[in-house]
Amino acid sequence: MTQDILTKYIELNTFLRINGIGRTGGKVKIIIRSGSVNVNGEAETRNKRKLRAGDVVEYLGKKYEVEEKLIR
Repeated sequence: MTQDILTKYIELNTFLRINGIGRTGGKVKIIIRSGSVNVNGEAETRNKRKLRAGDVVEYLGKKYEVEEKLIR
């Protein structure tokens, strides 16, 4: 069985934790809800925002690109 590329994603909150932004899920949630996280150049306040390979997340001036290896 193959999985369509469009169904592969990682949630924003998980991505931020993996990248060391906020040590707990609660802290990450507060950071996201504060409006200080951008996804592809736009402010994002949804915890469970689905990120796909190639998306760019920005927090405090630092950019992180979503890589294929992080996606399930």
